[in-house]
Amino acid sequence: MSDRLLDLRACKLPGAKLDGKTLSGALMADGVFDGASMTEAVLSKAYARGASFKGANMANAVLDRLDWTGADLSGVNFTNAVITGGLGLETVTFDDKTIFEDALIGNEDAKKLCLNPTLRGVPRSQVGCRGG
Repeated sequence: MSDRLLDLRACKLPGAKLDGKTLSGALMADGVFDGASMTEAVLSKAYARGASFKGANMANAVLDRLDWTGADLSGVNFTNAVITGGLGLETVTFDDKTIFEDALIGNEDAKKLCLNPTLRGVPRSQVGCRGG
């Protein structure tokens, strides 16, 4: 899929099976990917402003230079994912079911995540934020 423009803007794909897919440069703004299985997916330079990924499984995914501004990442499993160069991480919605266990998070991304008021509890400590 990486050799074509993938336009998923405003698409409703809850529960989609995207394991191992390359979604580099995908336009995902305002899309609904709730409960999607995206293990080992590669999302590099994707545009996901305002998208919903509630409960998605992004374990072992590579999430590089995504624009997450205003996205809903409540309950997303980021176990062992690589998260680098993200935009808008301080504006994303998280909840206490979001998992960052063993995720590799860039220093600047961790700073942005720690500024996010919706990142609390265990997910906050998994990112490496200080204080509660």
